Amino acid sequence: MAEITNNRQSLTGSTHEYQPLRWIIVNGKQEELIWDEMVRNYHYLGYKTMIGPRVKYLVYWQEIPISAISFNRASLRIGVRDKWLKWDEETRMKLLPHVITNNRFLIMPGVRIKNLASHILSKSLRLVEKDWLQLYGVSPYAVETFVDMTRHQGTCYRAANWRYLGETRGFGKVGKRFEYHGKRKGVFIYLLNRKLTAEIARNSRQPLPKPVRAREWEMMLSIPDWSPDLFNEVGLNEESVSELGLLLGEYMDYFKPCFSREAQQRNAEVYMKGLLSDLNRKSVEPIALRYLDENAVRTLQQFQKDAPWDDKMMKTLYQDKVLDTFSDSNGMLTVDGSDFLKKGKQSAGVARQYCGRVGKVENCQAGVFIGYASQSGYGLLDASLYLPEAWCDDQCKENWEKWDIPEETVFRTKPQLALDMIDKIQTRRSIPFKWVGCDVAFGCDADFRSGLPESTYYFADVRSNQLVFREKPEWKVPERKSKHGRTPTVAKPSIDPVSVASIVEDESVPWEDVVIMDGSKGPVQTKVKYIRVIEFAEGKDGDEIWLYIRKYENGEIKYSFVNAPVDIDISELHHAATLRWPIEQSFQECKSHLGMSDYETRGYTAWNRHMLLVMVAFLFVLEVRLLFQKKTVSANSFPC
Repeated sequence: MAEITNNRQSLTGSTHEYQPLRWIIVNGKQEELIWDEMVRNYHYLGYKTMIGPRVKYLVYWQEIPISAISFNRASLRIGVRDKWLKWDEETRMKLLPHVITNNRFLIMPGVRIKNLASHILSKSLRLVEKDWLQLYGVSPYAVETFVDMTRHQGTCYRAANWRYLGETRGFGKVGKRFEYHGKRKGVFIYLLNRKLTAEIARNSRQPLPKPVRAREWEMMLSIPDWSPDLFNEVGLNEESVSELGLLLGEYMDYFKPCFSREAQQRNAEVYMKGLLSDLNRKSVEPIALRYLDENAVRTLQQFQKDAPWDDKMMKTLYQDKVLDTFSDSNGMLTVDGSDFLKKGKQSAGVARQYCGRVGKVENCQAGVFIGYASQSGYGLLDASLYLPEAWCDDQCKENWEKWDIPEETVFRTKPQLALDMIDKIQTRRSIPFKWVGCDVAFGCDADFRSGLPESTYYFADVRSNQLVFREKPEWKVPERKSKHGRTPTVAKPSIDPVSVASIVEDESVPWEDVVIMDGSKGPVQTKVKYIRVIEFAEGKDGDEIWLYIRKYENGEIKYSFVNAPVDIDISELHHAATLRWPIEQSFQECKSHLGMSDYETRGYTAWNRHMLLVMVAFLFVLEVRLLFQKKTVSANSFPC
């Protein structure tokens, strides 16, 4: 064990570079000896033993233990805590088992990773809430901790949204009495949920403690002007609606580390509130005028355009939240484009190009999006503004500064943009997914499909005129048929390829009725065909793959290539087919209710920031639906 903990490595950088981190609960396991030695040798309080209920975690990066953290039962009496909670003696004794203490937190010397401490704290709280209940049968409502303020200022606790309550009086329990030792500690508390304060109010009839958030714009978040279409399926009552402001505040506190100043956080929350509101148009000006004033329009524009808040960190935190909420080893990354009509030529990337929204060439901006779908739920993960090739020539580059386009930007096709985003997400953290799904714009690009991670299967839509071989052909150069003309030099296949559409009429490949969801009037079915084929592209045959055909009630037929193995359970293909739909549902909701298309910005950075905030708002909606658990759309009810 000493070899492990003495092997102190220097790790620097940012948290997203060291993913995935791995948490191990070490109670009663061999790894507990590593935890004990680490804390004994490197924590300023040392370690002897821990009495009573406890949960101890080791945090690993790869095979290196970089952090140790533990929790045990709460202290019997803490003046500033008891005063803040306003509980009487009877209530305190009743609820104290529901409060636990973070009594040790160590990050190994040499580990200097930005935002690592607050990240570990946040994830550990989510884990201990479940593990404490499982181990001891008691649900923790709050966590407290004590910080030696002569050594530390509790920065990581503040960053993780713990509330500072004040200092202890410097007394410690010795036997059955308290003795003064003079070492005052700062007391921080984190409410895991509202059950503690609700129970205090019910038992002692005292007003609830002041919430953790106490900012001047707090009341703005609680204005009951939510878009009626966002939560009507959930069945929120008047009491539930009144909770949305507090829920939004708590949700946005998760992104607090992205802002260097309180004003930036205020602008983000104002913008978020506007996207979730019942405004007809959700762009900067109407949002600023409703929640701030006319002088704030310019401020909110600057917040989107070039204010120095960390949108990269926000994207990282957001992606972690989506994946932690909906992750599934059988999940699917979904790739799709979405286009936005624009007038004039003064917006980054605008050009006359095919616009899927209207089905013809129009003046528009095009975006490439990555989504995630699983049995647990779905969400958007990333977005990138597409710059047509003309925007990347030398003459146009002279004006890039005007549109805030980064100098290092190079031309990327839409499939290349999608591959770049997938690679960045997967490089940063291990994503639990088996499939990559895409529409015909990406599915017909063989280079895109070949560039996908080798460990995944693609479910890629193709056009009806896509050619395939029904069996493996032999290739040979034809013999010369006459003395006249050129001698053949190009090899030809022994059989002709056929279009995928022709297989629809082939009765030797039967249609099957597949149940895709349980509807209110019974099972909903679709007709499918599936057959092994050989892809034909660029004058040669390719790999043997599945051709999966779906026929909808309106007569529409879709064709997909699937590179899953021949012996895959066919039910997995049916399930994968359902996972293609959520990204379309995401676009529909984000454009209809969350202002995805309402932006009036012209810059490259502002476009990407707007899309990020829309995605963050959409995840809030999904989390509220999950919280209230009524008519929440789940992946197993997606239409095929």
